Amino acid sequence: MGKSILITGGARSGKSTLAERMTMQLGVPAIYIATAQAHDDEMAQRIAQHQARRGPEWQTVSEPFDLPRALAETDGQGPRLVDCLTLWLTNLMLDGRDWMAATDDLRRTLAQQKTPVIFVTNEVGAGIVPENKLARDFRDAAGLLNQRMATACDELWFCVAGHPMKVKPQ
Repeated sequence: MGKSILITGGARSGKSTLAERMTMQLGVPAIYIATAQAHDDEMAQRIAQHQARRGPEWQTVSEPFDLPRALAETDGQGPRLVDCLTLWLTNLMLDGRDWMAATDDLRRTLAQQKTPVIFVTNEVGAGIVPENKLARDFRDAAGLLNQRMATACDELWFCVAGHPMKVKPQ
């Protein structure tokens, strides 16, 4: 199996910047698997900011739903960065898909990869209890997704205020 890394942290904690740097250290060209969908102007601007940080050594693959397929199709072409699992989970939940089955598929696919994969995800459970059911369901699902992916990955990193901390292995 190729090396797998999960990077988590809060909003604007430096996760994506760390993930991009680590991916480039694993080889060029690098593949950026984007899960975001630009449903509004603000999200389109966020996507554009992420794209502007990356240079021509990056190939972008947009895949909001089928990450196992995207990983299988890009295996052997260079290190991959999946940014981010939290948006992927959002896409699945809002589309009424079985996110637990999708997570199981992703973990099975990850175990078969020959080239490295880095995942970015958000740590959303450290705040207040959300006021509505959808938000609580999402918070709980994100926590379970992160636990399952952290178990499946070789390394786990946590970013705080731009400072990464290695959690696994120690």
